[in-house]
Amino acid sequence: MKGRRIIVVLFAVSLFFAGCSGPDGGQQSRKIVKTAVVEPSVQHKIAEFPGRVIAAREVNMAFKVSGTLQRIIPDEGDFVKKGEIIAIMDDRDYQLQYNAAKAEYANVKAQAERVFALYADSAATPQAFDNAKYGLAQIEAKYENSKNQLSYTRLSAPFDCYIQKHIMENASVVGAGMPVVTVISASVPEVEINIPASEFADRDNFSEFSATFDFMPGERMALEPVSISPKANANQLYTMKLRFADGRKSYPSPGMNTLVEIVSYGSDSLYTSIPSAALFSQNGKSRVWVLEDGCVHSREVVVSSLNLDGKAIVSSGLETGEQIVSAGVHKLHEGESVQVMDKPSETNVGGLL
Repeated sequence: MKGRRIIVVLFAVSLFFAGCSGPDGGQQSRKIVKTAVVEPSVQHKIAEFPGRVIAAREVNMAFKVSGTLQRIIPDEGDFVKKGEIIAIMDDRDYQLQYNAAKAEYANVKAQAERVFALYADSAATPQAFDNAKYGLAQIEAKYENSKNQLSYTRLSAPFDCYIQKHIMENASVVGAGMPVVTVISASVPEVEINIPASEFADRDNFSEFSATFDFMPGERMALEPVSISPKANANQLYTMKLRFADGRKSYPSPGMNTLVEIVSYGSDSLYTSIPSAALFSQNGKSRVWVLEDGCVHSREVVVSSLNLDGKAIVSSGLETGEQIVSAGVHKLHEGESVQVMDKPSETNVGGLL
């Protein structure tokens, strides 16, 4: 009975080593190999587009009422704080209308209040009460409108800005809504580029943005995306806006030309990435050692490209997650039993111990 158990154990051991062998056909010595896991290939591409620095906001400012432009106060290029007066219209006619409406409002209000008091004492009819109430509401609206019209003769800055251009000259007669002056925001400027449909379709893979300028050789300024137009223009290009993102004290001025670089990253499920050192050639074909159940097996692969970072991009022959030998590939043989090198601990810097 004891002899039969020994035979069974020996038979199981022989099955375990049946698929593997040592370099001389035996199983007594196993080489220690370094391995790597096949990873999905993360492809990246770099595209460059000419662009132009623009103000984050540019507004053509206009009066809400018509009249004679009396004066544009700041000069072109001047900085103006939010709320400061930019332009003044001749307000004499609007001032007269306001004064008349104000006096009429005061008179009607006094009369209406007397009717309201009489009505409270049951000395006025409901019709008189309604007429007084309606008349007061009408004159109040007229008074508020005249007050607004007068205030519209002053044009104030909607935000901190610079005066970009005087569109109208002093003493010009301007209509309501007619642009008088152009202002640009004083906030961080933006960069505008136009991208083709192919890049627009790949916009979800955009990862890094930067700009270079001829007057700043060798320097690259980081950008961050602001918006992409969802509709192509007449040239079938999509407008993209980006903002400077490196927190500088000063930035290139609106109107300057630039070159914008966009780096895109995307994972191609059909391609895999392995260390270049895992490759070896046999009969003119690229191959790798795949580790299965402690044994190595040669497998042909198709290499798409070799990268400068020491990685090889494989288009076929491997699947993500497989384990391959990544060093010493020229010393192995088909079906050879190997031992995987232990990974160094996190405290063993460089794997020296």
